[in-house]
Parts: sequence; structure tokens; C-alpha cells
Amino acid sequence: MTILGAILAGGQARRFGADKALAALQGMTLIDRIAATIGPQVDAVVIVGRDPGIADRPAGIGPLGGIAAALHDARSRGFGSVVTVPCDTPMLPADLVATITRPDQATFVAGLPVIGGWPASLADGIDGYIAATTDWSIRAWARHVGAVPIVLDAAIANINTRADLAALAATVSGSSCS
Repeated sequence: MTILGAILAGGQARRFGADKALAALQGMTLIDRIAATIGPQVDAVVIVGRDPGIADRPAGIGPLGGIAAALHDARSRGFGSVVTVPCDTPMLPADLVATITRPDQATFVAGLPVIGGWPASLADGIDGYIAATTDWSIRAWARHVGAVPIVLDAAIANINTRADLAALAATVSGSSCS
């Protein structure tokens, strides 16, 4: 199964107050850390929601628009599956993709559903789902498609504020944050 890694980076970062994707941890931007971790685990990586990359589909509905864009991109390029990760989770496990992907089964990380494994065939139905509802939460969509929650051995740090980034930097030896 070929897997497209999709880094979701289209958020407005209101709580953070600046572009989170470009914030630094240990001298590396969050988005670059994600790409460095996810890249070796997938067949290709795409950035969703910013340039360079592909646009959310549609824009303005949150991460589900990013997942929709990634699913359509994956299907059009012949990938069998998409693994989505947000740009604000810089400390992903090195075995994340193997842990969460299942052939022909949608999955998501329990507690952080934006991280998920989604069959590219879901591109066929996501546009209709988005058009038919105003609940664009990933949890609602995951229930709709019968996605299975995956419990990881350790929690994944999610950076929402500058304080979150500072706290993570303090736990990582030799880190610096800007």
C-alpha cells in the first residue's frame, strides 16, 4: 500500500499568536520537524493549507478541509492511503505510520483525531459529507466513516500556545525555542 503523508498546516493559530508552523523547537521549525519524522515513514509528503502545497478543500472549515484535500490529492496521484498529521505535533513517534495504518480501514489517534490513517477511497464521499452537515469535526466524520481509534503507548504533545511550546522545549534536553 502506498501512503501519502499529509502535513496539515492551514490553521490560523489564534491562541499561538503567530504562524505555528514556523515556530522553532531545537533550532528547527515545527513543520520541518514533522516532515523529517513523517517523511521516512511514507512514500511522499504534501503540505496542506499553505504555500507551497495544496489548498484546503474547502478552505475555512478547519482540519477536515485539509483531510479532504489530502484524500483527493492522494487518489489523483494513485496513493492507497493518507496519513494526516498537524504541523503542531513536533514529537511524533518514529513508528507512527506503521502503528496507525490499516489496509482499507480508517483510523485515528484516540485523543488527537487529526492524526489519522485514511484510505484514499474516502475521497469519493468526503465532499458530500462536508456539504450535508455543519459538524465538520474530525470526530464526527470519523464516526461517519467507521474509523477505528488507535491508542498509542505515549501521548503526543500538541502545541496550541507559546506556553505549550516553551513547556515542550523545557522537557527536551538542549532545546531552544523561538
